[in-house]
Amino acid sequence: MSVYDLAVTDALLTTTRAVRKRLDFSRHVPESVIRDCLEISLQAPTGANRQGWRWIVVTDIEKRRALAELYRKGADEYLIDGYRQAEIDGCAQQMRVFDSARYLSEHMADVPVLVLPCIQILSNMAEDPDVRWPGVLGSILPAMWSFQLALRARGLGSTYTTLHLNCAAEAAELLSIPDDIKQAGLLPVAYTLGTDFNPAKRRPLDEVLHWNGW
Repeated sequence: MSVYDLAVTDALLTTTRAVRKRLDFSRHVPESVIRDCLEISLQAPTGANRQGWRWIVVTDIEKRRALAELYRKGADEYLIDGYRQAEIDGCAQQMRVFDSARYLSEHMADVPVLVLPCIQILSNMAEDPDVRWPGVLGSILPAMWSFQLALRARGLGSTYTTLHLNCAAEAAELLSIPDDIKQAGLLPVAYTLGTDFNPAKRRPLDEVLHWNGW
């Protein structure tokens, strides 16, 4: 017998989407809601229990505008080229994805809360990066996903973006981020326009599953 309601749990896990066009820019997000979701994120597993995560929550309008400009600077060429290639390839789904991402880029400053998940980097990161970097990401990505799930459960949405990292040094200067703290992405956060999200179309499991070897 399951300890939890599987229907509710499975619905949460399968309908937490990357939300861009359905972010409600007009609705205020209380600080308490962000804090509650971040408290939950701190229960995520972390390498060696170091808990090196750090979170920067940006609500100041001028800093949001500055971050949005850095995002556009780092993202627009990639998004424009991606849309054009999807159009050439005749891939309607990819065209929709890039169109949605371009919309977010154009409206990033309108998102009421921008959250930058960060991670403290150890001094020996240059040693054996193929091993160390997965460990670093494994210490922040689970916490980010927990944060996004907690948001979804409260009627808010987000999407994991990384393109502002093309301008990471400028973002670090804007937000006074120390040298040993690295940004892992940017999460735009807002209430969603409706909550009727559905599971996405994915490839059948058996197309991607390998058992006991490739």
